[in-house]
Amino acid sequence: MCTDIDVQVQAFLHRPLEGGYEYLDATYLHSCLDKAMQVCLRAVMVAMGVNAEGRRELLGLKVCGSESEGFWNELMVSLKLRGLSRVKLVSSDAHMGLTKTIRRQLQSCTWQRCHVHVGRNMLQRVPNAHQA
Repeated sequence: MCTDIDVQVQAFLHRPLEGGYEYLDATYLHSCLDKAMQVCLRAVMVAMGVNAEGRRELLGLKVCGSESEGFWNELMVSLKLRGLSRVKLVSSDAHMGLTKTIRRQLQSCTWQRCHVHVGRNMLQRVPNAHQA
């Protein structure tokens, strides 16, 4: 049963990206399980897009050892090879490797810092008593 699911997931993650995506959300998640179900840190890079109808769509993801420029670059190159085009805006955190990859792989788009990360950084400067 899992083999069938793996085949379907791989087909989904390698499908052609048609129609263009004007907005891209690049997100880093962290995971704590490896294949042997032992606790270990893993980075999960997720690329979401907004299609022509205005619907969010999972474009791709990559599980790797760390959030690095090399891994972000691999993910962006694979998205472009599958047809990612016409991106106007990328929203993400300010990870240096990710922002360098965006500048290198998606030169014609604008980058914007994710509002969640901006809010977190602002709260770091506010005393605990005033954070509410």
